[in-house]
Amino acid sequence: MNNLRLTLEQSIKYKGRTGQWAWIFHRVSGLGVALFLTIHILDTASIYFSRPVYEWFVGLYKTPLFGMGEIGLLACVIYHALNGLRVIGVDFWPQLTVHQRRMSYAVYVLFFLVFIPSGGIMLWRILQHMGGA
Repeated sequence: MNNLRLTLEQSIKYKGRTGQWAWIFHRVSGLGVALFLTIHILDTASIYFSRPVYEWFVGLYKTPLFGMGEIGLLACVIYHALNGLRVIGVDFWPQLTVHQRRMSYAVYVLFFLVFIPSGGIMLWRILQHMGGA
């Protein structure tokens, strides 16, 4: 646990600017996707062992809290995919390295252009469901 705390403290102290934040966001979004996949595999496997447990998971996923988690998952998937394309581009075309800052900003802009409408629709549906509509 000390190593995690130290890593987080050093990440905040380091002034690496755009590259540092792209690295941190990429790791956090990757962990978010991995966490979702782990939970998804476990809950789907539960149908083989206990149908009531599986149905409990399905009921749990219909709650607003998990709806908000799905919006977070959407953010993780979109950012990780877009930033991954940036990383692939730099790996295959090293001359793009000089454009890292602009490419990172392009990832942020594209992220918001895709996430805001998608996340907004998901949030709207959650609010409708909560209101009983």
